[in-house]
Amino acid sequence: MQKKSPNQIDKHIGSRVRARRIMLGMSQEKLADAIGLTFQQIQKYEKGVNRIGASRLLHIAGILDVSIEFFFEGLPGLRAGGFSDDSLVADFLTRPESDRLVRGFLKLKDDEARRKVADLVDWLASAG
Repeated sequence: MQKKSPNQIDKHIGSRVRARRIMLGMSQEKLADAIGLTFQQIQKYEKGVNRIGASRLLHIAGILDVSIEFFFEGLPGLRAGGFSDDSLVADFLTRPESDRLVRGFLKLKDDEARRKVADLVDWLASAG
């Protein structure tokens, strides 16, 4: 029996949940606790492996302080609205490395160190 692959819409919604959770600096465990699930269930939602029901998605929207439309932004055939016009930031937040990078950057207490990290990233991107 072949394993069913995640639906593209479920993957998109899950990636939006992940992006917003990371943007808020919230762990999977904290989100899971807020809705009475395990962090493994949140992982499955974020990967699109499990579909998020409408009532649960509305609950998640409240916890993450976004409108329900936020999760559907960027889907083909739907009008834009919700997150931000900066799809580059949204794309960044859906990448696995972004969590480590954002958390580490936010732990830097020195403004000069943060500027140097940003300069390094700019330099690396331009060398690309």
